[in-house]
Amino acid sequence: MTVTQIIILAIIGLMAGIFSGTLGVGGAIIVIPALIFFMGLSQHQAQGTSLAFMIPPVTLMAALNYSKNGYVNWKFAVILAIMFVVGTYFGSILSISIPEKILRKMFGGLMLIVALKIIFWK
Repeated sequence: MTVTQIIILAIIGLMAGIFSGTLGVGGAIIVIPALIFFMGLSQHQAQGTSLAFMIPPVTLMAALNYSKNGYVNWKFAVILAIMFVVGTYFGSILSISIPEKILRKMFGGLMLIVALKIIFWK
């Protein structure tokens, strides 16, 4: 790994952390495209790397800050976390079986749909 790669990864991680802490986004919206465009990873590699770095301790500090201010529904979070583990297991099996070109289009399409919904939501 080169010094340039380390610096780029540090910037990507910092930006993902800032966006995650402020807007609740980071992995999919920031990290995956950045790993593809700036680091040359495939869609599969970017998704796998994004999932690997977001193991629970990464978001712990942000969740604690939100919780201190009464913005965390822990009952909802526990149910979501359990089902998230199940979903990521089966989703990763599905993703690995999809050709990269199709997966990239699915990912971009989802981001486009979500962006349009957010922009034009009343």
